[in-house]
Amino acid sequence: MQDISVEAAQVKRALAEQGLETPMLPQDKTKNERRNEIQQKMQEVLTLIGLDLSDDSLQETPKRLAKMYIDEIFSGLDYQNFPKITKIKNAMKVSERVQVNDITLTTTCEHHFVTIDGTVAIAYYPAKWVIGLSKLNRIVDFFAKRPQVQERFTEQLLVALQTILETQDVAIYVNAAHYCVKGRGIQDSNSYTITSAYGGVFLNDREERKEFLACVRHK
Repeated sequence: MQDISVEAAQVKRALAEQGLETPMLPQDKTKNERRNEIQQKMQEVLTLIGLDLSDDSLQETPKRLAKMYIDEIFSGLDYQNFPKITKIKNAMKVSERVQVNDITLTTTCEHHFVTIDGTVAIAYYPAKWVIGLSKLNRIVDFFAKRPQVQERFTEQLLVALQTILETQDVAIYVNAAHYCVKGRGIQDSNSYTITSAYGGVFLNDREERKEFLACVRHK
């Protein structure tokens, strides 16, 4: 088994210590073995639904689902896929807030396995380190690529960034629509869910939090 990066190990440990890790089992099978088993089981599921898998439109669907689960939408369950993070010493002594808005979020509801989509805003005050802006997007993408609940996802981002940046001064804001609400059950197509998580100055200073939120909402 290939080792995970130092940053991935630190984040994984921090999440576990705070009870925020996604519930996961250790895997003793290769990715190819898991794909094959998922493909076989999805054939059974689709047949039980009532689909005719001999149709040329459906023949490859179990295989497509297996590949999608392992290699794509749930690849964030494997810390070997944690993004490479290049930290840069804050030699410029940056002291003002760094904020990125409207980071695309597409994840999967762990209760019904349907889509959650929306946006994420992240802010932090550099202490020892700064990281490339695109790394924030990549960290969001990593935690989005696993079955999720929005509340835990939001807290995972906070702890991951606090761990990597070695500062408590991080803020997270998530605005998302849940297709388990839009497409089933109540079938409310207009509602959306907002979650936030704050550390350091964002948690302790109401004015700082208000300024962050004002920038999130400014279009």
